[in-house]
Amino acid sequence: MAELRRRETLTAKLVQTLGDRIAKGIYPRGDKLPSELEMIEEFGVSRTVVREAIATLKANGLVSTHQGVGAFVLQSDIVQPFRIEEAHLDVVKEVLSVLELRIGFEAEAAALAAQRRQESHLVALRASLERMQRAIAVGEDAVEADLDFHRAIAEATENRHFVNFFNYLGALLIPRTRLQTFRLQDQSRTTYLERVNGEHEAIFQAIERQDSDSARAAMRVHLAGSRERLRLSLREVTSLSS
Repeated sequence: MAELRRRETLTAKLVQTLGDRIAKGIYPRGDKLPSELEMIEEFGVSRTVVREAIATLKANGLVSTHQGVGAFVLQSDIVQPFRIEEAHLDVVKEVLSVLELRIGFEAEAAALAAQRRQESHLVALRASLERMQRAIAVGEDAVEADLDFHRAIAEATENRHFVNFFNYLGALLIPRTRLQTFRLQDQSRTTYLERVNGEHEAIFQAIERQDSDSARAAMRVHLAGSRERLRLSLREVTSLSS
């Protein structure tokens, strides 16, 4: 437990450092970030911490990643209409409040995506589903693919404000990016993630057939389930910590 919390702290510090360097222009827009090995050597952290930090920066709309090449600073600024203090996410009530916000936001995004999706959106959604399944198969957490699936839904609304709002919220939308201790009482992480991706599949199918009501309902089922699973997991974490 202590090691997990330490890793989460190291990840948050690395995200802050890299974000500050991007803001100050030390890493200019469009430039490639240092490699994983360079970051490991400079900051004295593990490969896992570096990868989690890059995934968070990507979720926050600051960088993009290219397989086998690395991470690049995005050219465009991200609109931030309001701020949720990340420190508050360590409090159960705040984590659950973000999930409630997500239910309202993403359920309507799924309905709009079903109305407006193009073939390119379906391709992106299917690719995210397949990447998440591959990540699950090799024992990875699949956070990045999970985020990409939900971001692709926001993009399929063809409303830039949905995309900007998603990019602002970023990793806050996925509870396990904020709670490294996230786990279920009676199921393995693999089983949990396979269930999540199965729910993603139901959302995808509704969007594919342009069924707005079913897409909205499937997203609500998915997120409400996440909220209840999180409540159970947080109770267990609280019990283990006391």
